[in-house]
Amino acid sequence: MSSNIKVQRICQHCGNEFTARTTVTQYCSDTCSKRAYKARLRAAKIEGSNKETQRIKNHPIEELKVKEFLTVREVARLLNCSVRSAYYYIENGTIKAVNLGQRITRVKRSDIDKLFEQPQPVTPQHEQKQFDIADCYTLTEVQSKYRISEKALQNLIKRNSIPKIKKGWFAYVPKTVIDTLLS
Repeated sequence: MSSNIKVQRICQHCGNEFTARTTVTQYCSDTCSKRAYKARLRAAKIEGSNKETQRIKNHPIEELKVKEFLTVREVARLLNCSVRSAYYYIENGTIKAVNLGQRITRVKRSDIDKLFEQPQPVTPQHEQKQFDIADCYTLTEVQSKYRISEKALQNLIKRNSIPKIKKGWFAYVPKTVIDTLLS
C-alpha cells in the first residue's frame, strides 16, 4: 500500500524543514532519528542518576525521622545547622536534652517535633516594651556604679532575662530594670 502524500514538516531533532511521505514522520532522516533516540536515552539516564543521588542524600534524614532518641550531631543534621548551634539551643533551653554522661547527650525526637508546633515563648514584661539607648546603662557603667564583677553582671542579666541592646561595640541594659534589681 503506497501513497503519494507529500507533507511539509519540521524535524523534531534538528529543526530543519523537510518533505515527509507520511503524516506521522517526525525526523528528516534516519540519522536525526537515531540522534534523537540517543538523546532520549541520555536524558533518561541523567534523570535516573539524579533521582538516585537525591534518594541517597535524603536517606540519612529519613533514618533520623524514624529514631526515637537522637545525638546532638543527628539533631544538627536534622535541623540543618552546625553542631555548635545545636549545643547552643540545648544550653539555651530551646531544645530539651538529657546528659547521660560525658559526651552522651540525647534528645527525644518528639521534642524536636514539638519545637515547631508550639508557639513562641512569652517574653517577660520588661522585654515587651522597647527601650531607648538614652534610658540605658552600658555594662561598664553598671559595673562601676554598683561595684559588681562582669561575670556576676552577666549572670544577673541571664537569670532575670534582662533585655540587652547591642549597638556597635557596646551592650546596653535598661536603667529602670537594673536600678530595681540592684538597689
